[in-house]
Amino acid sequence: MLAVAAVIVTVAAGAGSAAGAGAAAGATPAATVPLHGVLVPGASLGGVRLGMTAARVRTLLGAGFGRCADCAWETWYYNFKPFSPEGIGVELQHGRVSAVFTLWSPQGWRTPSGLTVGDPEARVRAAFPGLGFRACTAYDVLVRDEPGSSTAFMIVQGKLWGFILAAPRALLCR
Repeated sequence: MLAVAAVIVTVAAGAGSAAGAGAAAGATPAATVPLHGVLVPGASLGGVRLGMTAARVRTLLGAGFGRCADCAWETWYYNFKPFSPEGIGVELQHGRVSAVFTLWSPQGWRTPSGLTVGDPEARVRAAFPGLGFRACTAYDVLVRDEPGSSTAFMIVQGKLWGFILAAPRALLCR
């Protein structure tokens, strides 16, 4: 877990992504980023939907984002406040959202059924039976694959760390 903390400290200084993939340049806060977002499995995260246009994301979250310098696809990082790792990341492919994910472990983010960041892994598994498993470098992923999306729960040290909503076959280990 020390590795996770080291990655996040780097992110907080503006030199990398909170999910460990790339450097965000020129990150600034966006007043419209939800502090307490909701993951609607298979549908949206923090109001961002898969397939949404880049212009619509800017309308929803604002233009105050940092860009990943070395991600495979255009990726924007919206942080709640400067030099703070918490926020939301948006990956775009061909000008449309292909993935949206929490940055760091934003407290207060939840599902409509009340599952919240910080809950024990057992609660995630009880709320969503039959989840698949993927081991990533800094976290594990419990995932529900559906025809049009993957809803993933990032687990660190037995607790729900954050959420990912992604198009099928999108990277869940970031």
